[in-house]
Amino acid sequence: MYFKKIILAIAIIGLIVGGIFTYRVYGAFFTPNTTFNNEEAFIYIPSDANFGDVKEALIPLVKDFKSFESAAQKKGYISNIKAGKYAIKKGMNNNEIINTLRSKNTPIKLAFNNQETIADLAGRVASQIEADSLLLFTAFNDIEFLKVNGFDDQTKLAMYIPNSYEFFWNTSADKFRNRMLKEYTRFWNENRVAKAAALNLSPIEVSILASVVHKETAKVDERPRVAGVYLNRLRDGMLLQADPTVIYALKLRKGDFNQIIKRVLYRDLELDSRYNTYKYGGLPPGPIAMPDITAIDAVLNSEKHDYFYFVANVENFGYHKFAKNLAQHNRNKEQYVRWINSQNINR
Repeated sequence: MYFKKIILAIAIIGLIVGGIFTYRVYGAFFTPNTTFNNEEAFIYIPSDANFGDVKEALIPLVKDFKSFESAAQKKGYISNIKAGKYAIKKGMNNNEIINTLRSKNTPIKLAFNNQETIADLAGRVASQIEADSLLLFTAFNDIEFLKVNGFDDQTKLAMYIPNSYEFFWNTSADKFRNRMLKEYTRFWNENRVAKAAALNLSPIEVSILASVVHKETAKVDERPRVAGVYLNRLRDGMLLQADPTVIYALKLRKGDFNQIIKRVLYRDLELDSRYNTYKYGGLPPGPIAMPDITAIDAVLNSEKHDYFYFVANVENFGYHKFAKNLAQHNRNKEQYVRWINSQNINR
């Protein structure tokens, strides 16, 4: 009888201990452990992160970090941290949080448009992914990469097609650049390449001309007409005489792309630069900015007409007046010059 009581007591103690253990395990793994009121919160885990970095990111979001740490230890997460952007949902328990941090890296929508220089592009991209602007700038300027893929220091900006793309936040600089090369190849499909060839232009040359068109007019519906003017000039061996190329040359000479130049002066037309299309024939040696897709397609689908000249239309701001001959253009230009002088715009 006494022996039976001992067995019973041991069994009861075992049940109690087991219950306590089960309760603690359940609490550590399955009790809701978030402290924020929004539906979700995001944390960013860097590529070189350790558990201390995870702790710093999570402490503001969880009620009981010790229980999370205990669960993370048991599930082997502490020694297997993965970089990325992760969405922690309101009411998640430790088990769900750990599973999220293990396998649910959330993609981001990365967008860029109309960057004037590679440095601008690097800064814009760096504000959206983990790679910093210096690493991106270095990757974009890799001489061997450019050479192998048909670009150079002056044409490298043409490789980046402005759009919105899906990336993981922890994408490296090299992987971002390589993905952009794939997007460039995808963009220049057989149809676009054939249209470029029909204009006797390469895809890079189309992008160069598109950058001029892009700078000349912000009106998307006018871009095919402006592109047609420049293509007419190229066909007839005329100088492009595009003011935006002169402005680019001025900025390039000073190394200051933030300066604002509203008016090109006659003395500027004498600047000795391959980007000065008043002085040098053909296209500039590279894009003067990043043209958007509408500008590229405006060149590929340019308007067929007999215009060779255009000037800003002061009666319909943002648009231009087009002319088929120099006499007509000079009349249009007189009106524009009178207006700009009345505005006291000297630079």
